[in-house]
Amino acid sequence: MDEKQQIASSDDEQFEDANEKIINDIIDKCEANDLIDDESQRDFEKDQTEEEREEARLLAVELKDKGNVEFRNGNFEISSEIYTQALRKCPVSCSTERSILYGNRSLAKVKLGLKSSAIDDCTKSIEFNPKYVKVLLRRAALYEETNKLDESLDDYKKILELDPGNHEARSAQIRLPPLINERNEKMKEEMIEKLKDLGNLVLRPFGLSTKNFEMKQDPSTGSYSINFNQNPK
Repeated sequence: MDEKQQIASSDDEQFEDANEKIINDIIDKCEANDLIDDESQRDFEKDQTEEEREEARLLAVELKDKGNVEFRNGNFEISSEIYTQALRKCPVSCSTERSILYGNRSLAKVKLGLKSSAIDDCTKSIEFNPKYVKVLLRRAALYEETNKLDESLDDYKKILELDPGNHEARSAQIRLPPLINERNEKMKEEMIEKLKDLGNLVLRPFGLSTKNFEMKQDPSTGSYSINFNQNPK
């Protein structure tokens, strides 16, 4: 590698490091600022009058609309912060409004690449409205993207209960089971290899190895039997 290539490579690494720092800063900032304590909020609202709760609800709706404007303008971090402010104002008893706010914030976090936090917001949204199909679809997709295939399939099944004709969910019910089986088989193979390594460690002092033991699977039951082989090949 000549000097110019080395400089270019160094610049690329510095650029990647800078990008990673920016992303981590966004994640830290969002996670530090978006905490919502529903229980404390519920306790605070006990002393509020009906009129005060309605004023808080209307303010939360106004903030939500401002957050939507920022989201449409591509200001995802700002929109997420505004949705957080709205959640801190919105009475816990206003399930519909809170479900929408959590759902909106989850989408802003998706745009920011904060998948884990977005899943958490989807879950909160669904807690306030278990029939929120749009957010169920979002969480199912996020679960699949983060390799939580079983959870993804469960969400798609719920969606089909609510919307039997949903194309995405119907497609997922065909696509995901083979992927889950493939993953499970891979995990099983990895587990067997680890067990072999452990077995060899235990058997080595006796002049044996796992090659002395032949494992056969019964195709009808899927169970395994082990036979001892004195002279393995």
